[in-house]
Amino acid sequence: MVNKTAIQWLYEQYRKEAIPTDAITELFREAERMEKEQIKDAWNTRSKIDGVITFTDNRTAEEYYNETFKSE
Repeated sequence: MVNKTAIQWLYEQYRKEAIPTDAITELFREAERMEKEQIKDAWNTRSKIDGVITFTDNRTAEEYYNETFKSE
């Protein structure tokens, strides 16, 4: 099961209600790129607390994001 980020969900709702213009669509895409980087940063930050919690998941941030949120 693929989860949706907040931006992905919002874009789907917008598409149901309006005809997206290229400018608005690009704004959503830029927000999605920013959100992806935030998620990857959070994934990478987990290693900073590795002394407290042992992580058994060795995926890279990119692998984690794609497996969790990418629907393609």
